[in-house]
Amino acid sequence: MQVSQFISRQMVTRLVYAAIVIALGLALRLLGYRIGLPFFIVKYGGSVLWGMMVFWLIAAVLAGKTMRLVLIASALLAIAVELIRLYHTPWLDDFRATFFGALLLGRVFSLWNILAYLTGIALAFGVERRVARTNRI
Repeated sequence: MQVSQFISRQMVTRLVYAAIVIALGLALRLLGYRIGLPFFIVKYGGSVLWGMMVFWLIAAVLAGKTMRLVLIASALLAIAVELIRLYHTPWLDDFRATFFGALLLGRVFSLWNILAYLTGIALAFGVERRVARTNRI
């Protein structure tokens, strides 16, 4: 397999992982309370999944680059998105008040969210390494 084919395959695989995580995150946020899941699981489970999504989207964009770069970029983006919650303008707050605005940017700054995002990034990295090891065998 040529390097460009490997990178393309890697990119598509990571985009599929991101899509799966997005579906799980939406299901958790839309159905979590209805099926009786506790607040902690719905809130922070969604944030963990959001961190995983960020990792796989960044990993897809940076296919062929080092995992160190992917991890750093993912963590910086996740932290930046959380920090932007401290900035308020009417148009940004209006967007945050929408369903998609809340999913993408959230509404209220929380250090716990940063921890959940970083946990999701670490979990996605672990899955990535495990799959890579399995494929080498």
